[in-house]
Order: sequence, then C-alpha cells, then structure tokens
Amino acid sequence: MRQLLDTTCRVETPESIDLQAEVAGVVPRMLAFALDLLIRFIIFLVVLIAVSLAGRAGEGLFLVVLFLLEWFYPVVFEVYRGGQTPGKKAFGLVVVNEDLTPVGLGASVIRNLLRSVDFMPFLYGTGLVSLLLTRRFQRLGDLAAGTLVVYRSEEKVQGELPEERPVAPPTALSLDDQIAVMSFTRRHASLSEARQQELADILLGVTHDNKENSVTRLQGIGLWLSGRR
Repeated sequence: MRQLLDTTCRVETPESIDLQAEVAGVVPRMLAFALDLLIRFIIFLVVLIAVSLAGRAGEGLFLVVLFLLEWFYPVVFEVYRGGQTPGKKAFGLVVVNEDLTPVGLGASVIRNLLRSVDFMPFLYGTGLVSLLLTRRFQRLGDLAAGTLVVYRSEEKVQGELPEERPVAPPTALSLDDQIAVMSFTRRHASLSEARQQELADILLGVTHDNKENSVTRLQGIGLWLSGRR
C-alpha cells in the first residue's frame, strides 16, 4: 500500500538549510486533473455555442481555442500563476522543480507535451502506471521535465514568508543562488538575527546592496523568486 501514501521530498541547500515538501499522491492529482478537465470542458462549451452563432466564420477561431485549451491551459497557469492550475489550487497542489524551485517555461512545456505519451494506451494508463511505480509519484512528463507535484498550504506559506516588498534580482541568478535565496526567505523565522545577517553577508553578490540592507533585500528577492509580484 506504499503507493497510496504521500512521501516527503527533502533538499539541502548550499547553506546546509533543509527544504522539504510533501509529494502529492495519485488520488489528489487525479481529482485536481478532473477539476481542470471540467473547467476546460465548460470553456469549450461556451466557445462552441459562440462559434455556432457566428456560423462558418467562427470555425477557425474554434480550432485555435481548442488547441490552446489542450496544450497551453496548464502551461500558462504553471508558469505565470505560481505552479497552480485552478484544479491544483483547489486541492492545495503546486508544480515545482525537483529541487523545489518554481517551475519554469521549459519544464512546464516538456511535462505537458508528454501528456500525450502518458495518455497511452488510453485514459492516461501509462501515466498512472508511472505514478504508482515512482517514489515521488511522477508521470513520464514529470520525469522528463524534472518536476514534482507537491502540497502547498497557503496559510503555512503565508505565515513563514516575511512581510517584505518583493524585489526582482538585479542580475540573472544561477540555480544554486535561487535555491539559496528562497531557502533563506522560507527559513528566516527559524534563524537568529545574527545568523540571518551572516547568511545575507555570504550572498551579498546576489543582492548587490550594502550590509545594512542585505537581509531585507535578500528577503525581497526570495519573495519575488517564490512567485510574489
């Protein structure tokens, strides 16, 4: 019965700070997918009715909308809405990279393009088998893109994140720097002021700010990387 239980994904940052998230199992993912499918079906019906009223002139628009719903509905939400489609948000799920950083455009496109493979031979049979056989409940699209679906408690996240103004990083950050900054931001409440300042001093190359403002600046960048805008 191990496949019915959720597991915990743990990541250690370069600063030896542990991040962890509960990986979502098969049932919540299926429920979230079903809700997203229902939402897309409703949009499909609305467009179909509008097109039928427009006659032949609306046929091309209908095909475009159908294509966008099938392939870009999940990508847009995952990349620009914090890794959560409406279905995932309703069940407290979020798509992240395997290192628990926010999912990017490339990874989202890969995981969703491979849904056609997960669908085979019918009704997502291949994807379901992959979910059941992998330790982190990953379908083939997740394995190829290096992504996970984890639980996200909004109340817990809001309580842990500092109340600072999100600030975009002054320069493009490496993956290690992104992990370090976000882990610092998420764990700030458990760190002493001295430890916060020590870590912020280490990351001065990221903030490009003076030591006096480094903690606040780092928290703002961490919030921005975590999806706050």
